[in-house]
Amino acid sequence: MDHFYSDDQRMVRETARKLSDDIVAPAAAAIDRDDVFPRAVYEALAEQGLFGIPLPEAAGGVGLDAATACIVMEEVARGSGAVGNAFAIPVEAALFLHHHGTADHKKLIAGILEGKLIPATAVTEPDHGSDVAAMTTTARRDGDDYILKGTKAWVTFGQVADVVMVFAKTDPDAGHRGISCILVETERPGVIRGKSEDLLGMHGLAECMITFDDVRVPAGNLIGPEHGAFKMAMENFNFSRLMMSSMALGMAQAAMEDAVAYAQDRKQFGKPIFEHQAVQFMIADMAKDITAARLLIHHAARLYDAGHPIALEAAQAKLFTTDMAQVHISNALQIHGGNGYSREFRVERLFRDVRLSQIYEGTNQIQRMIIARQVQKAYA
Repeated sequence: MDHFYSDDQRMVRETARKLSDDIVAPAAAAIDRDDVFPRAVYEALAEQGLFGIPLPEAAGGVGLDAATACIVMEEVARGSGAVGNAFAIPVEAALFLHHHGTADHKKLIAGILEGKLIPATAVTEPDHGSDVAAMTTTARRDGDDYILKGTKAWVTFGQVADVVMVFAKTDPDAGHRGISCILVETERPGVIRGKSEDLLGMHGLAECMITFDDVRVPAGNLIGPEHGAFKMAMENFNFSRLMMSSMALGMAQAAMEDAVAYAQDRKQFGKPIFEHQAVQFMIADMAKDITAARLLIHHAARLYDAGHPIALEAAQAKLFTTDMAQVHISNALQIHGGNGYSREFRVERLFRDVRLSQIYEGTNQIQRMIIARQVQKAYA
């Protein structure tokens, strides 16, 4: 792929790779062990300007594109899947406010890019995950205010966020056509944060439930048109699926690098295990599928940057990359044998962290539904 990158992309990739090797990767085991939001690492990403990679310069960003953001995500996630996940949140929040926010909302972007204002997004609910239209959180208009009531689950950065973009029903009887997005400052009365979730992997993301108990916010906190947030969310998912695909790709790349190094060093039956055909075949399949995933992601990203719809391509990239990452990180662990089951080796953490990628930003079953419907349209 390097032959097809622009000079700017190569430069940004080298910056991200150095940061990942020097700061992210050395901190990854402690982040996983302590399960505490890695504020210093997060701020280091911000200091390098990485949160603004796909944002236009006029909006305070770097002025590059989604393809470059995918390159950065792969490098960051190669050092730590959890930090890669953390990288996606401000990138997506800044873009969302840029595309849909008012002039006042856009004033928040600078703080997000600097790492000083931590954003979160609240869509999923305890009883409603993939079925976004069935959400029960409401935002009732009361004069010049909205009053929010309901509970959101799995809010990444929920414990530490300064602002949350909350998706809620402003017309409870209108299904997906009644959903709006409202910015809520977490210091407001009635915002109740739950305990940090005890997760299988992806530690350090301060994930929690947030309850909105009659939280009053000004009507000016409405982002985009009233009742128009479902479409906004679906459009945002296309970009976020590219980011999650690149996150899984970075973890798969790290696992392959570890597997190759281990297989050349570890000896069994009188020779390095890399010389055994069974191991060679696993590594060959890793290399093949990682390359294919990277091509799928960058094909979709370039279409996105050119202004084309990418519902199909984003779903294909997300489905293929996260499924292949799950398989090949498991195989990398297998190559490590018993050592792969030990937390002394990175592949054990990768094995736990990558599992979320098949659930996040629309489960892979949802991706298959999207792909099937797009194919049906194409051949109708």
